[in-house]
Amino acid sequence: MTAYEPRASTGYEPRPVARYEPRPIAPAALAELRATDDAGRPCAPYTEAGAGAPLRCCLRGSEPGERIALVSYAPLRRWAAATGTAPGAYDEQGPVFIHAEECVGPDPERPDYPFSRPGALRTVRRYDARGHIVGGRLLEIPAEAEKGFDAAFDEAFADPEVALVHVRAVEYGCLHFEVRRP
Repeated sequence: MTAYEPRASTGYEPRPVARYEPRPIAPAALAELRATDDAGRPCAPYTEAGAGAPLRCCLRGSEPGERIALVSYAPLRRWAAATGTAPGAYDEQGPVFIHAEECVGPDPERPDYPFSRPGALRTVRRYDARGHIVGGRLLEIPAEAEKGFDAAFDEAFADPEVALVHVRAVEYGCLHFEVRRP
């Protein structure tokens, strides 16, 4: 069931709210990535000439003129370190875009699932409390993206072993966002 909340600017208007929380990269991890990424390379910021690079710090597309960086990020490794687990061979790293300087994070007025272009393919990969892969599925984002993501997350968390889910782009393999068990 989709929840609704009022918009401050126009009074009460229904606005779909994501049932699960899409999580950006944590501020402490971002601070580290802005110095040295998870592959051990120094951050190399540049000025965005185009637009639309999926920023994992604030879960929105970049805009022309913003200072951003493409860094290597190991989300499962960082989650495992924080929870005292060892994902072993399931640890992986991949490219993500972030703001080159600290940003305000996701806009609370946009609580939907980020980077949800209908027709795009995503993997919805499930991990257990040890950080091991326990399944996943391919999701073609439907026209009603929130319903598609909600159904995929409902399916994932119906398995009591699933602790968190990574949503990744099929074409590049990069992490778009993480969802943890509610």
